[in-house]
Amino acid sequence: MDLVLNYVDYNFFTPYVYPTTWPEDEPFRQITSLLIVTNLGALVLYLLFGTLSYYLVFDHSLKQHPQFLENQVQLEIKYALQSLPWISIPTVALFFAEVRGYSRLYDNIEDSPYGWFGVILSMLSFLFFTDMCIYWIHRFLHHKLVYKCLHKPHHRWKVATPFASHAFHPVDGFLQSIPYHIYPFLFPLHKVTYLGLYIAVNVWTISIHDGDYRVPDFLKHIINGSAHHTDHHLYFDYNYGQYFTLWDKIGGSYKSPSSFEGKGPHDYLKKLKSGEMASIKNGHVDELVNRDSLKNE
Repeated sequence: MDLVLNYVDYNFFTPYVYPTTWPEDEPFRQITSLLIVTNLGALVLYLLFGTLSYYLVFDHSLKQHPQFLENQVQLEIKYALQSLPWISIPTVALFFAEVRGYSRLYDNIEDSPYGWFGVILSMLSFLFFTDMCIYWIHRFLHHKLVYKCLHKPHHRWKVATPFASHAFHPVDGFLQSIPYHIYPFLFPLHKVTYLGLYIAVNVWTISIHDGDYRVPDFLKHIINGSAHHTDHHLYFDYNYGQYFTLWDKIGGSYKSPSSFEGKGPHDYLKKLKSGEMASIKNGHVDELVNRDSLKNE
């Protein structure tokens, strides 16, 4: 994060915002700047990529699904925008520790003990490490002692849009982000690589809420994509992973996506429109939208 901080200091904060007598490396100034940069960066990532995904990828026919809430998009955005500033507070504390040199982030490829191979290896290990950690954190958030107060707000969106990606309770959102932040304190990682990975995981989080279930056949049961995560929202007890299905298979929580079996939300809508399904009575969705999907209400 010091790369970003140095850039905005040089181009904006020092010449236009802060007094010239206030040193750039003064701790309170760094914390203030990090709060501004982190909040603005989170807003840009969320609104820019969320909007692109919503208009270019998301299938708007899903808004006709009976479990899609009235004004859901507005509710998702409102909830996310309320949560992100709170999530930024503990996040900035970790960014501040990075800026002060307590992490194992390094500047130059030559600083890696294995050169470019080390950089590539660190990218892979970052993905597998964070996937493992998020699986167990996510599964913990489904425990009955904490689910209602922390994670249930995110499961309000049964048929999610890309804007649901960051619509978390602040504590929930920060807990699931911790693996991204602790990795560079445990393992060496190139600073530019870390910045790229941080952006990429936020985009990925948006993508698994976009309702686009297309994936190459050979990856269908390896990558934890939108189809898998949609079933997590619908059926609750399955597919906790972030990128891969590995830990769900190890932990016994893997479920083959219903959309791969012709039983997903799109299939439900098609059959509903063609009149092949029983009508929905008193707001209750019939057997295709399994009653298990409602048990967390």
